[in-house]
Amino acid sequence: MTLDVTKLNWGSLSQRERDAAYNNSEAVPDSGALIEERNQASAPFRAAHASAVDLPYGESQREQWDLFPGGNPEAPTLVFIHGGYWQRNRREDFAAMAEGALAMGWNVGICGYSLCPDVTMTRIAYQIHTALDWLSAEGPKYGFNGPIVLTGWSAGGHLTALGAEHPAVTAAIAISGVFELGPIRDTYLNVALKLTDEEIAELSPMRRPVVQKPMAIVYGAAELPELCRQSRDFHRLRAEAQAPGPLLPIPGADHFRVLEALRQPDGALLRLAAELLR
Repeated sequence: MTLDVTKLNWGSLSQRERDAAYNNSEAVPDSGALIEERNQASAPFRAAHASAVDLPYGESQREQWDLFPGGNPEAPTLVFIHGGYWQRNRREDFAAMAEGALAMGWNVGICGYSLCPDVTMTRIAYQIHTALDWLSAEGPKYGFNGPIVLTGWSAGGHLTALGAEHPAVTAAIAISGVFELGPIRDTYLNVALKLTDEEIAELSPMRRPVVQKPMAIVYGAAELPELCRQSRDFHRLRAEAQAPGPLLPIPGADHFRVLEALRQPDGALLRLAAELLR
């Protein structure tokens, strides 16, 4: 049985309980198989759409874009930021996330970034804004002229909430994100992250000025209670500030299956992306 930390005082939890509250892989027994399926689907997809991949926006190998033009330069661009708790994964293994949007005639960009502990979370947030600077300036050369819908999952949901502040972003979808970093420092995740007081204050979307752009907050209804709470709290904060955008729990979806709603051409998150631009 999953511990429902929403009914407990965070300060009263043991270290094991705090760690379990944010351990998505442990909470989804077949997470390894789901990750392997995504990776195996992404490799051939990326190879078949390799006309504009590995485009550098910074100095490191991870500071690169994979762009997948849909054929219409004026069509919207879906930008995806991968997850992995800011310390795992790579953009190449999420290429399959472009399948649905390309089938809709959209353009897709998948943004890479450096990982902790090699860099700080402050540096990662800076990289996302630098990547969006690059896409604004260089994207038209690759047929990317349309409005940008920024989206990301897990750690990418957090980076989406920060990246939505960029002037190039028209709308955003933050999926299963972490919007208050304080609890993260109390878990096993902080061994690599090494969060400081200043970073928690500066990089928690819950503590920043509310972005007055359409932003949907999405989570799987079967996710860990702490992830559900984070999304609900962030949406409530935005709603109180009259910022536009819905809260959307995906019925039955856990932390990994929630991405199916973005990957499928008729998925709920792609329909939502189109709605946010209207």
